[in-house]
Amino acid sequence: MRNGVLLSVRDLHTWFEMRRWGFFHVGYVRAVDGVSFDLRRGECLAIVGESGCGKSTLIRTILALETPTKGEVVFENRLVSGIEPKHIKWYRSQVGYVQQDPFAALPPFMTIRQILDEPLRINGIPSKREREWRIKQALTEMKLTPVEDFLHKFPHMLSGGQQQRVVLARARILNPKLLIADEPVSMLDASVRVEVLQLLRRTQEELNLAAIYVTHDLSTVRHFSERIFVMYGAQVIEQATTNELLENPSHPYTRSLLDAIAEPDAENARQMRVVPAGDPPSLLRPPPGCRFFERCPNAMKGLCENEAPPDFVLSRFHRVKCWLYQDEKVLPVEETEEKEIS
Repeated sequence: MRNGVLLSVRDLHTWFEMRRWGFFHVGYVRAVDGVSFDLRRGECLAIVGESGCGKSTLIRTILALETPTKGEVVFENRLVSGIEPKHIKWYRSQVGYVQQDPFAALPPFMTIRQILDEPLRINGIPSKREREWRIKQALTEMKLTPVEDFLHKFPHMLSGGQQQRVVLARARILNPKLLIADEPVSMLDASVRVEVLQLLRRTQEELNLAAIYVTHDLSTVRHFSERIFVMYGAQVIEQATTNELLENPSHPYTRSLLDAIAEPDAENARQMRVVPAGDPPSLLRPPPGCRFFERCPNAMKGLCENEAPPDFVLSRFHRVKCWLYQDEKVLPVEETEEKEIS
């Protein structure tokens, strides 16, 4: 594949200890439970799933905001998982982060100029002229023009779409190699979502950034990502190229996500698409078998209930954790990753 691997995530587990009354150990919440993938330079990967499936914990671990219980995160052949904070400044300068809530992400007591100037000063750019040029360039790229009208404003003086553009400007101002966006348009009006996504995609393509796009909405990923990972119950249960997954969803949960997408079709007024009832599994005490068993319309009692499915390989880039495909080949994660990269 093109340009080589930038980020490697290997058998990543992030568990949080639960204690009762602060003393008695209850167990561990398995927020991320065995996730592996490679991200190549310039590639965009989408991570999709409902609330509570582990998406945000996965990216927080990749960002080194959480320490993994097991596994590792490697960036440009350097281990970043579990590294001491004083040694991780270089990594933070290479990764841009776009938060879900732009208003909460921007300090209310700082002007837009100060917000964009801060990462430049922290990362050792002493020239005031260069910092000012970078700030104006970033605002221009995000279509916050005329720039002079925004430099002295505070976040509360901007609309939600403008605030998110400032967050995007801050995420790219250090020219990172990886951009991570955590549901960047979920809190914006529908009228500005497409424009913000287009800005995000254009920034990613022009700077040849690798990108991880986290969302619960499959309808927004078609024109943004090249691969899709579907998460459920802290695990990746299906992964494929974007076109293959959207045209041939294999896991029952993936099909239910696609069925939940609203389409502008009058026929929808006479149809009601059925989404599996029930709640996601407890991540404190996950079931021994398939984690979608209780909600799955195709569940096989005994097998699905008691045995966790491995990754079945449907094609070169398409893998799925589902016993419906038990006649397909099973390959170790390491072997399939090598085939993908070659």
